[in-house]
Amino acid sequence: MEYQDIAKITDVIHDQAKAIEALRQEVMKVIVGQEKLLDRMLVGLLTGGHVLLEGVPGLAKTTAVKTLAHALGLQFQRISFTPDLLPADVVGTMIYNPREGTFSARRGPVFTNLLLADEINRAPAKVQSALLEAMQERQVTMGDQTARLPDPFLVLATQNPIEHEGTYPLPEAQVDRFMLKCRIDYPSKDDERRIMNRFTRAGDLDVKPVMSADQLMALRGLLEHVYCDDKVGDYILDIVFATRSPKDYGLKIGHQIEYGASPRATLYLNLASRANALLRGRGYATPQDVKEIAHDVLRHRIIVTYEAEAEDVTSDDVIDAMLSEIPVP
Repeated sequence: MEYQDIAKITDVIHDQAKAIEALRQEVMKVIVGQEKLLDRMLVGLLTGGHVLLEGVPGLAKTTAVKTLAHALGLQFQRISFTPDLLPADVVGTMIYNPREGTFSARRGPVFTNLLLADEINRAPAKVQSALLEAMQERQVTMGDQTARLPDPFLVLATQNPIEHEGTYPLPEAQVDRFMLKCRIDYPSKDDERRIMNRFTRAGDLDVKPVMSADQLMALRGLLEHVYCDDKVGDYILDIVFATRSPKDYGLKIGHQIEYGASPRATLYLNLASRANALLRGRGYATPQDVKEIAHDVLRHRIIVTYEAEAEDVTSDDVIDAMLSEIPVP
């Protein structure tokens, strides 16, 4: 790609920057101090990749998803996952009409633009599989009928890391279908003061649609033209392959990794890095974009050994070690 093309794409991105900033400001009317969470949700929307949000209760995960849906003017549905939930409660079912002797499809809440799967690890495997099939195929089959899901379609799932009673942890193969796994931390003292002052007063915070679905799809189309140089691509490959063969990269962490990242990690790291560049107003991805997004793309794709767990080494620690040692182009 020539420099003139990159400059042209950057100019177009600058034209769209006002719409993206207006969306940020509208969401920030309600969400305080969770800029990273908003950025990762926007990366998911731009790339069509689903996002798993992990954090203790009360960190505004649900509120953030709902607010983003309102600011985008998109359809929004929420499913609270419970142990007695059935697959039909998610995707829908066929209803028999005895008068006409026919079946008709009753669509479930999965037919929406933004689906919040609240506490996804509290539902049994059969329900999780029904949702994850819809995520992968972007369609649902009921009886002999197959229906496409609307576009855009994005699943934002939440799970509570400290609740183990009555939970069904997602298998690694299913977690791998989430593009990003974002860990939500407690807000800072200043942010929590703002939260306290804002939400202990009477009055609703009115969130208005500031970006249409058409504008979002146009941004998705623009993402395809964000440039990723071969050197940045090689850097992405080095990071992913280092999770599988640390010795080849002079890393002494092989005993800490049971399984490395799948090829999905390579694809998602490339897409997410370019989306991160777009959100920063650039028409090209840099190694810094890769570094910023690497933890969220890789943390659920690297399985650490029992030895590493005994030493309290997490997948984030492994990623830190790789990013500090692998040469940056």
